[in-house]
Amino acid sequence: MSEKIRIGLDIRDLRIAKTGSKTYLEEIYNQFKSKQYDCEFVFFDTSFPVYTGRYKLLKLTEHLRFFIWKQIMLPLKANLNRCDILFCTDYFVPYFTPGFKAIPVFYDAFFFEYASHYNPIWLKLFKILGVRAAKKSPNIITITEYARNRISHFTGIDKQKIKAIHLAPKKMAVAEPEPGYIPTFKIPTSKFILHVGTMEKRKNLVRLIEAFNLLRISGHHDYSLVLVGQPSPKADMDDSVAIHEMIDRLALRNYVLTPGYSSDQDLAYFYKHADIYAFPSINEGFGVPILEAFHHGLPVIVSDNTCLPEVGGDAVLSFDPFSIEDISNKMKILSEDHELKSELIRKGRERLKLFSWEKNAEELIKTFRVAIKKN
Repeated sequence: MSEKIRIGLDIRDLRIAKTGSKTYLEEIYNQFKSKQYDCEFVFFDTSFPVYTGRYKLLKLTEHLRFFIWKQIMLPLKANLNRCDILFCTDYFVPYFTPGFKAIPVFYDAFFFEYASHYNPIWLKLFKILGVRAAKKSPNIITITEYARNRISHFTGIDKQKIKAIHLAPKKMAVAEPEPGYIPTFKIPTSKFILHVGTMEKRKNLVRLIEAFNLLRISGHHDYSLVLVGQPSPKADMDDSVAIHEMIDRLALRNYVLTPGYSSDQDLAYFYKHADIYAFPSINEGFGVPILEAFHHGLPVIVSDNTCLPEVGGDAVLSFDPFSIEDISNKMKILSEDHELKSELIRKGRERLKLFSWEKNAEELIKTFRVAIKKN
């Protein structure tokens, strides 16, 4: 085997992935394409269109095609292209790996923690094929030490085999808005608190709205709350109905904005002009918006659980995500304590230097080199 290793990357998921998993694959794909690493790269994609609609029979057919791709087509392509490593960023690698080693990415343990939110057939296939194939892999990549511990706990895979490599901000999310750009949603107050993410139950946005209401009751009428993100495509996980019901119940329709999916320009504007970033989630695999907020000079308040303290470090102000009063109190503190706000902004910019896609790709390649040497 030559010293220059040959890495295959499955990019089929670029056609269907959303939110964090798509960002990860896009950014790693762009890094590998940059040719700044002493490796050879091969990118594998299907020649067939991928169905993303809701018609059940076609969805079932697409699931079948997915497993044919993963278990038959992909290993054939990796073998024919003389790959040393096949890297898949969507939990699934081939079970049989003739002539190469396969390494998957497990972002979190949600398949186990929220089993009821997933199709039972899909979940069974994940445990039969996904987990078993991962156990055969020389390594599994994840994104935080918290996720590493949870994955090991549920799968029984030795933690030494699981490597946590931190993510970085999405490049488009840290872009500057065009000068004079005005977003499609008009913000009615001089200041606003921002949250970016899908409207899933674990995001805890109903409590955030209640906490925001307490902030206004305390006299801070100069704030709005902007919740950027779409409803979850999974009915069991979606919290959008409860979110809108709470907005109406508290008569906050004029002060809690839900712009849904935002363009890159809108998103850049929201980050650039927000006063506080709030992250009240009760379970996360990483929390990339924390880093995006750091980039834009926002003070950040986060839940004191799961991976969020690991990502935010001492550059964030933490709260109990189950306490509406505590969330509101941290908002109030940042709205009034300008010295603390400046200190968090400074620390956030320093902490951001620890995270980059260049570092992520370098760590991946180091892991691949070690994996090749393993028996």
